[in-house]
Amino acid sequence: MAGSISAPIAELLAAADLDPADVQSVITRAIDEDLDGGQDVTTVATVPIDQRSTLDLVARSNGVVAGVPVAAAVFDVMSGDAVSITMHCTDGEQVAAGQTIISIIGPTHELLRAERPALNLLGRLSGIATLTQTWVRTVADSQAQVRDTRKTTPGLRKLEKYAVRCGGGVNHRMSLSDAALVKDNHVVAAGGVAQAFAMVRTRFPNVAVEVEVDSLDQLDEVLRAGADLVLLDNFTVPQMQQAVERNAGRAKLEASGGLSLDAAAQVAATGVDYLAVGALTHSAPVLDIGADLRQEN
Repeated sequence: MAGSISAPIAELLAAADLDPADVQSVITRAIDEDLDGGQDVTTVATVPIDQRSTLDLVARSNGVVAGVPVAAAVFDVMSGDAVSITMHCTDGEQVAAGQTIISIIGPTHELLRAERPALNLLGRLSGIATLTQTWVRTVADSQAQVRDTRKTTPGLRKLEKYAVRCGGGVNHRMSLSDAALVKDNHVVAAGGVAQAFAMVRTRFPNVAVEVEVDSLDQLDEVLRAGADLVLLDNFTVPQMQQAVERNAGRAKLEASGGLSLDAAAQVAATGVDYLAVGALTHSAPVLDIGADLRQEN
């Protein structure tokens, strides 16, 4: 049965702006999913119950690590005081293939039960951080920032957006209640882009409002209405350049819509403030991280 995250690891999570209760919930679901109400039949059959080992989580490829305290928390929840955990890396750190990220000493049975949930979370978050850093480095010669979206894995949004921050990106809204984003369907329902903006501003005067536009004419319209953040949806690079010129610093501009890494530097050079990249979370390859077991003498 899963236990609770210990105070020291909870402090590390909180320091990373992660809610330990949320992380606990994710870990408990992952462990329950893996055992499915039963037991690890392979380990029970092949490993003496009293055996102790060291399990090293090791990078198999280069990348940016994210989720180190989250992975540590998996072993913490699974085993509590029965394990000793050493974190060799910190989140946001560049790691090389062969580098040990975490070492855990404890009962082999419990190490092997926690191994896959820990690797799944650590590899997923590190993959997001690694891809984010690639985008950030690509636009480094500009003032543009790389920003995520809500295209996240259900139940993992807070962790995945944390991984974006570890890679040097910035977060867009965490939820629908954090900020308003007036998109094309809202515009249709409201009867126009300026009307939609005005309705949100009237109903929620203290909420930040971003407006999606798909033409330069719509941009002019929302700028006249007083929008302070505008999403340029599927604009070409020349159109973005014109948008920046027309905007003249009045609002923050965000490029969005199928942006590619190959074109990222060119898009950033137009002068937009943000690049919205859903791929950071919905298409990031998992960073290859393995687990190596060593028996204790």
